[in-house]
Amino acid sequence: MNVRPKKHLGQHFLKSESIALKIAEIFAGEEVDRVLEIGPGKGILTRHLQSLYPKVKVIEIDRESVDYLLAQNIVSPENLIAGDFLKIPLREILTGPTALIGNFPYNISSQIMFQMVAYRDLFPLAGGMFQKEVAERIAAPPGSKVYGILSVWTQAFYEVSYCFTVAEGAFFPPPKVKSGVIVLKRLPQPRIKNAPEDFLKLVKTAFGQRRKMLRGSLKGYSFAQSQRELPIFGRRPETLSVEEFDELLSMLL
Repeated sequence: MNVRPKKHLGQHFLKSESIALKIAEIFAGEEVDRVLEIGPGKGILTRHLQSLYPKVKVIEIDRESVDYLLAQNIVSPENLIAGDFLKIPLREILTGPTALIGNFPYNISSQIMFQMVAYRDLFPLAGGMFQKEVAERIAAPPGSKVYGILSVWTQAFYEVSYCFTVAEGAFFPPPKVKSGVIVLKRLPQPRIKNAPEDFLKLVKTAFGQRRKMLRGSLKGYSFAQSQRELPIFGRRPETLSVEEFDELLSMLL
């Protein structure tokens, strides 16, 4: 039984057993009971996860992959959810804290991260493989050229570490870009004190005109004129830490 990689799903099947094992081991040293894998494909990562962790569930949107995983007895029916991670009611399928992992489809990897943050109470740990550019963006520090909305939003709740880079030849079909593996560990307390939805709105507004100083990009916000003269408003958004964005929001309250 064969599974064809599908372009519209952004599928590039990992074929390197050594890389699959390295990804499975990214949670080493952490207490992990439950693991949820997104997009197992033909199960190369799944097998290694099952050898390391007591409870492994997978979510797969591709019907061919679902049939393959079941036919090859890689995943039991009760541990396989056929559907879209972005649409599945996660609280109904997860019974406790779960580590999220996967060789994430490049075309929706940013959306997966936003979904993870939305359900951060369920995911104390997360990680896996992304397009290298996206992995670097999630892990980027302030001042980096790739630091942006995804960096700030993720790092408000998680400590992010870039683990290693994966070459194109580790996949079938090989992608046109390199991949990067990261691990995310939820912080004991978020780096922000304000309402997350208000924080995200401000960050998106600031980066919506990232070439401008904050004095210009945040002109729609009701900061006092004296506040707008503060040095922080003469900076561009990519130079601000998570905490500094949160401090800006506090000025409005």
